[in-house]
Amino acid sequence: ERHTEVFGFFPTLSQPSVLQHEYEAVDTSAGAAGAAVTRFGERSGWKQNQSQNQKHLGYSSLSKAHLQPFNQPEEHGGEVMLTRGEGVYVYDTNGKEYLDGLSGLWSNSLGNGNERIIAAASNQMKKLAYQHTFWNRTTDIAEEYSSKLVEFCQPSLGVTQTFFSSGGSDANDTNMKLAWYYWTAMGKPDKVKIIAREKAYHGVTAIAASVSGMPKMHKGFGPLPLPWVSHVSTPHYWRNGFPGETEEEYSSRLAKELEDLILREGPDTISAFIAEPVMGAGGVIPPPKGYFEKIQPVLRKYDILFILDEVITGFGRLGEKFGADFYGIQADVYSVAKAMSSSYYPLGASLITPKIAEVVKEQADKVGTFGHGYTFGGHPVACAIGLECLQIYQDMNLWDHVKLMTPTFQDPLKQLETHPLVGEVRGEGFMLAIEFVSDKETKAPLKTRIPPATIVANKCLEHGLLVRSLGDAIVIAPSLVYTTENFLELFSKLNMAIKDFDKIVYEELPSLP
Repeated sequence: ERHTEVFGFFPTLSQPSVLQHEYEAVDTSAGAAGAAVTRFGERSGWKQNQSQNQKHLGYSSLSKAHLQPFNQPEEHGGEVMLTRGEGVYVYDTNGKEYLDGLSGLWSNSLGNGNERIIAAASNQMKKLAYQHTFWNRTTDIAEEYSSKLVEFCQPSLGVTQTFFSSGGSDANDTNMKLAWYYWTAMGKPDKVKIIAREKAYHGVTAIAASVSGMPKMHKGFGPLPLPWVSHVSTPHYWRNGFPGETEEEYSSRLAKELEDLILREGPDTISAFIAEPVMGAGGVIPPPKGYFEKIQPVLRKYDILFILDEVITGFGRLGEKFGADFYGIQADVYSVAKAMSSSYYPLGASLITPKIAEVVKEQADKVGTFGHGYTFGGHPVACAIGLECLQIYQDMNLWDHVKLMTPTFQDPLKQLETHPLVGEVRGEGFMLAIEFVSDKETKAPLKTRIPPATIVANKCLEHGLLVRSLGDAIVIAPSLVYTTENFLELFSKLNMAIKDFDKIVYEELPSLP
């Protein structure tokens, strides 16, 4: 093999996770959910299926009737059609088993088949399958969930109100519209511009796609990005820091870049700044040291609202309830989705602080209405599921499990930085990226015929592991109920995929180190 075997140096993994302890304590109250997650941890025998798993890719011709999101013909394989799930495993049309290393799309935090969530959905469907929350009409479940969600966010986020949507894109859209509504009410209707960051991902609706800093999301879509959106640099110290520059110095430089942009555009024209605590789809990029501590004073100085996109990081992924807790961020509004319902049902929300909520109410009273809403916002079944997920998270103290298990996940994978073609392994909590390079010193990309991360992702698929390719980097973001055994299985399958990757890449480019 051309690279050092890196997965032979596991840290001590004998310490039981807090999840297992927690379920011993709460199994009687958590009921079937406790049993289901304990069952994931007790799973055994996956090695017996390994040879069978390598035989089938389990896909048939993709339906021409289905236009798939972000479909990339140049991905060269990777097709799979899934039919069922059990815990953190999913199964394809041939019955092949896959360990889900991405929790769906960063979102299936409790895995599949949680009986408590299924029961909550079924009971609500029988009781009231649908009503909207427009005008002065609402439902008991929407009001109960709203109250519990506000309570859950206290005291750190300071949220007093929610506004429901169907997912992250429309939650971000709502928050940007709330910012405009706020500034109009404050007598500053010219404050309409939004500042975001390169490589940011905030969704695919017209406004959310515009603030997303990814050119591939704008290509072919007419006027996108919309002209009142500006982007500042990606806060990626490993990639963009100057030689000899500390992380703190780099953060100061980025804060100055933001301030310079504000002054250039005019503070009286800028409505809000939007950011993710850890950049997700842009490559799992944690902020450099001191970044948010330096950014927030600039926003306050020029009276610019801060929208924090917690769609990925909310509800425990970083080992705290929210990314705001992890980094000490105080935003004006927050966007949440994904783990909110463990993706058992489309659900998102804007979490609104009193600063915004009070002004919005006064403005709505003045103009006669708050003219914004979604047919499925506050959907009773979504709220029932969200409420049950919230209770499960609290019963489990799931963020404590993530915090305890983070070294088990992160530390062995960090050893991959010894691989000659791995430039950086980065992440926080239960989200991580492995970026491939051709030269560690220059950080030059690895120019294989098929993108390097796609080679790895496709090989992972063959070995029964689902991860995500970003071209130069693979992303791993497991369900928040992963146990030690799940991680060991993930490491083993990823190790096999890396060995396959070595063989393919060195045959194609034999001059590489």
